[in-house]
Amino acid sequence: MYENLLPRFLRYVKTETRSNPESKTTPSTETQVAFAQTLKKELEELGMSDVTYTAENGFVMATLPANTDKEVRSIGFIAHMDTADFNAENVQPQIVENYDGSSVITLDAAGKWLLDPKDFPNMKNYQGQTLITTDGSTLLGADDKSGIAEIMTAMEILINHPEIKHGKIRVAFGPDEEIGVGADKFDVKAFDVDFAYTMDGGPVGELQYETFSAAQANITIQGKNVHPGTAKNTMINALQLAIDFHDHLPKDEVPEKTDGYEGFFHLMALNGNVEEATMSYIIRDHDRAKFEARKAKITEIQNELNSRFDTERVKVDMYDQYYNMKEIIEKDMSIVELAKNAMIALDIEPLTAPVRGGTDGSKISYMGIPTPNIFAGGENMHGRFEFVSLQAMEKATDVIVKIAEMNAQA
Repeated sequence: MYENLLPRFLRYVKTETRSNPESKTTPSTETQVAFAQTLKKELEELGMSDVTYTAENGFVMATLPANTDKEVRSIGFIAHMDTADFNAENVQPQIVENYDGSSVITLDAAGKWLLDPKDFPNMKNYQGQTLITTDGSTLLGADDKSGIAEIMTAMEILINHPEIKHGKIRVAFGPDEEIGVGADKFDVKAFDVDFAYTMDGGPVGELQYETFSAAQANITIQGKNVHPGTAKNTMINALQLAIDFHDHLPKDEVPEKTDGYEGFFHLMALNGNVEEATMSYIIRDHDRAKFEARKAKITEIQNELNSRFDTERVKVDMYDQYYNMKEIIEKDMSIVELAKNAMIALDIEPLTAPVRGGTDGSKISYMGIPTPNIFAGGENMHGRFEFVSLQAMEKATDVIVKIAEMNAQA
């Protein structure tokens, strides 16, 4: 049943599709456009119906028509085409069969980059499995090409096994998730399903319906530069104001000191000189009230620093990026229960910890289609130490098929 899963995945990851946060186009890179056309052709060859590519938003969509006469809800499965901000050119995946769960895996010929269980204790979970790793010079792209491969393979299985009854299924592969804008133009009306799942999680069992609420704050600080020898009561050092701004934030509410449901302020960039400085923060919290309080704190600091001067020196451009999809999904938890029951039927333990991040489902849920997130299998994502287990991808494929089957039995 899975004979095409690994070749499909290897083919996908060797195709460069890194997104570009500086781009003003959708998709942000031409490589994603080309990959979308490849996926469109593959969906057509599989026998999917209503296969489309929409240039305005970069999404490939297709339909697997219902093969049951029962009235059942329609389901969507979604994955993203782009890879993260790390070298993605000339990906050369390595296959490690029957991994023993304890050995160090040397990624590159020089032996510089090692997948070492001492550094990555999650490796012990994969004893006896087939791992796909990088060669140390690139990321792998399992985030989220494993999700695409799993959805494509699940559709292939359902087409080849009509005895598995299911309602209407829609699939969508989209761009620019890694730069946070991919779902902005998602066409909910065209997708036309009752609910959906993103196949974009990590290890086996992940089932996530809680994400951060997210905002970004871009700060510009205008200083006044004069000769330091005559600077008393005249110089305004923009870099010092940037330091003062940061020092006003809670020192322990940062990514490296928080976990679980704890939110944070994350300084992403600081650039400048005495005359002018810029700062960029991302703001995250699961709790909406705490999220709003964090944004208010940014404004409070801005006002306090500006009160020192007779003109506005600190300007803040702050905007919301996405919200905790739990606020939508908890109105009908049956779609979470369906995924849980599908996993349990496959002897997979559902893991429902909150996402310390967001997914395309965060935005799509607020657009009108509740969209939890399911594991796709990847580990150590967004860098050279990324890997995925073939068996994990097979299990994710099984979950898709089982959700479709159990939905038709409801």
